[in-house]
Amino acid sequence: MTDHRGEPESAAELHAVNGRTAELAANLVRLEERLVAACRAAGRSRDEVTVIAVTKTFPAADVRRLAGLGLRDIGENRDQEAAPKAAECADLDLRWHFVGQLQTNKARSVARYADLVHSVDRDRLVPVLAAAAGRADRELACLVQVSLQPTEGRGGVDPSGLLAVADLVAAAPELRLAGLMAMAPLDEDPVRAFSRLGPLIDALRGAHPAARIVSAGMSEDLEAAIVAGATHVRVGTALLGSRPSLR
Repeated sequence: MTDHRGEPESAAELHAVNGRTAELAANLVRLEERLVAACRAAGRSRDEVTVIAVTKTFPAADVRRLAGLGLRDIGENRDQEAAPKAAECADLDLRWHFVGQLQTNKARSVARYADLVHSVDRDRLVPVLAAAAGRADRELACLVQVSLQPTEGRGGVDPSGLLAVADLVAAAPELRLAGLMAMAPLDEDPVRAFSRLGPLIDALRGAHPAARIVSAGMSEDLEAAIVAGATHVRVGTALLGSRPSLR
C-alpha cells in the first residue's frame, strides 16, 4: 500500500521502489556506454545525440525516476496512455515526444501536451495538427516521418513525398518543421536501411535549413542510426526493460 501522497508505507515497498530506481540507473549506465562508443565510432560528439526514453506501458512513477536520473525527454506511442501520464507529471520539467502513428481524431489531445510530434506522415494530418495547436495556443514542433521501405508497413511518407509534406508543415503558422523521423524496416539490416537516410537529410535541410532533428534508432539499432546521422534516439527496452503486456 502507499499513503495519500503515493509514497511507500512498508519496508518491502520502499525496497521495491529503490530497487527499480537502481535498475533504471544501471540500465542508463549501460546505455550511455553504448552511446559513447557509437558516437566515437561515427566520429561524432556524444553531445550531438539526445536520448528519448520511450515509456510506453510503464507507469508515471518510472517517468519520475528517469527525471531524477537526469532524463528530460519522454516518448509515448499512444495518446490514451500519454495524455494522463503527461498530466500526472506536469510538475516536472520534461519534453514530451509523441512517437507513434497519429490518428487525426487524437490530434487535439496530443497538441495539448506534446512538445514534438515525430510522426507527421501524410498531407491531411498537417491542417488538423495546425488547428489543434492553434486551439491550444501553442506552437507545435513536428517531424516528417519518412518510410525507408514503403511496402513494409511501419508508417511514413514515401521519400519522394518528403519535401511536399515538409513544405506544408513549414507553411502552417501554428507548426514548426523540426526535421524528420525514420525507422529501419524489420526485415532489413539497419546499417543498410539507415544508409538511405543521408540524401533525405540533405534534401530536407537544403530546403529547410532549420530542420535539424533526425529521429532514428531504437534500442536494437541505435548504433547504425548514429552512424547515419541521428540526433535523437528513441530508447525503450534498453532503458526500462521488457515491456509489460498491454491490457
